[in-house]
Amino acid sequence: MKILRLASVFLILLALGASASPVAAADYYFQVESMEMIVFVNQNGTITIEYDYVFLNDPGAGPIDYVDIGLPNSNYDFNYIKADVDGKPITNIEKSPYVNPGIALGLGSNSIRPGQRGNVHVTIANISGVLYSGTASESEPYASFQIATNYFGSEFVKGSTRVKVSLVLPAGMTDQEPRYYPPQGWPEADQPTESGFDQDGRVYFTWETQKGSASRAYIFGAAFPARLVPSTAVASEQPRPASQPSIQISEDGLFGFLCTGGFLLFFIVAIFGSISAAKKRKLQYLPPKIAIEGHGVKRGLTAIEAAVLKELPLDKVMTMTLFSVVKKGAASVVSKDPLTIQVESPLPEGLYPYEQDFLRAFQEPNPAGRKRLLQTMMVGLVKSVTEKMKGFSRKETIAYYDAIMERAWQQVEAAGTPEVKSQVYDEVMGWTLLDRDFDTRTSRTFGSGPVIVPQWWGRFDPSLRPAASNAGASLGTGSGGGRTININLPTLPGADFAASMANSIQNFSSNVIGDLTGFTGAVTNVTNPPPPPSSSRSGWRGGGGGSCACACACAGCACACAGGGR
Repeated sequence: MKILRLASVFLILLALGASASPVAAADYYFQVESMEMIVFVNQNGTITIEYDYVFLNDPGAGPIDYVDIGLPNSNYDFNYIKADVDGKPITNIEKSPYVNPGIALGLGSNSIRPGQRGNVHVTIANISGVLYSGTASESEPYASFQIATNYFGSEFVKGSTRVKVSLVLPAGMTDQEPRYYPPQGWPEADQPTESGFDQDGRVYFTWETQKGSASRAYIFGAAFPARLVPSTAVASEQPRPASQPSIQISEDGLFGFLCTGGFLLFFIVAIFGSISAAKKRKLQYLPPKIAIEGHGVKRGLTAIEAAVLKELPLDKVMTMTLFSVVKKGAASVVSKDPLTIQVESPLPEGLYPYEQDFLRAFQEPNPAGRKRLLQTMMVGLVKSVTEKMKGFSRKETIAYYDAIMERAWQQVEAAGTPEVKSQVYDEVMGWTLLDRDFDTRTSRTFGSGPVIVPQWWGRFDPSLRPAASNAGASLGTGSGGGRTININLPTLPGADFAASMANSIQNFSSNVIGDLTGFTGAVTNVTNPPPPPSSSRSGWRGGGGGSCACACACAGCACACAGGGR
């Protein structure tokens, strides 16, 4: 058999530089002991991809409950996908939220537990649109393809992997007709470790190494006479510009790749699109797996945890936390610009772990160190909410807490006097803050009437502290059983109080967090890392911030840059 050599190649290799991380949460850590990939080119011009993985989950990690598999394109049918784990059928097979195009295998009750080993096997049949025309022979047209192995984020994979890749071509060739591409990124020799004819008369090429990595893609490809598949299954080669020199093909040479200027323009547009999408993605700090619907409502969340579940901006979540610790008497605001907080000692009982972390952060005098501690606090809070939501429906749970928020507003609106309205507002403020339209709703609820600020507001607003500290307030029961309120606290018009709350959030963001996108992005990188590099022959996927340097998006090949493994 003849080895194909690249006689002339015009190749565009672009790397978007985004970090690749396919795992849904930071508690995934495993070894892929072995990975076998077989690609069959079928007589009808489609391909079938078969993967066989042996995972060894780390004893200190979470269960491997999902595995993502990247595919060459979206021309697949779920009816032709079969998978199992340790021989037990996998019935939860869906579109992957991490790899596009790709599928997600939900292992369910057969998840690979910490310290355990599991064998995941999947077959995806009848994938069309992967063959391209070429000129590997002067006597007849050839069809070709290239494909990259599925891979996982390096920060979640340890150890080396036995990797075995086989390409099986259609039957009907002599031993002089098939061609293979020298593999890209392969740690061993370009030549196959094994080749020949199988029992069905199909030519195969096999490469195997004990020094493989499950966190990188290896690109393989082959070419064969186009007569062996229907002509409709082979896409025509892109037309070459007239100024482009012709490609010289020797007897044992390989036709070259030629990407036209249209591809360059496409990639430029894709880059700018990916940058915009990446900025938006940085604010999505919840891991997508929390959105995989369970059943029922998770009750017992605090308003701050519900805010995280709703994925409210982190500056608002932080301000809600500040209100909470001030209201509980655990801290006082010394100054607002720059924001300085005095933490009480000893701390009152009943503080949540995230509140304690928040207060610890503000005991750090260095602003950069404080910012890092606040990011760590938010990472812990997001993980805690994610853990609490396991088995529950995020959609139903958000609707449940939105209903609590709406009832809180209704209680405030139904209060008869400004005093009672202000008192109720103080009691339910944590829930009303869940409203994305909080300031407008506050202004509308109180109108031109006064808002009597809560007793704890003086610990939050230093400008009101003298008045608040000298003010008296009592809440008792009148002779008729109703509440009687004697308040001598400062009042603000409703619109002014709403503006004060909004300014508090903005002040927290500007004085403590800084750039909200950058701050949230640091949290997102841990709690919801970007998906792995993913690409197909038709372009690079940029929506998740990942990229794939397959460099085989030109005519004459089809590249399946794949990632996965949650």
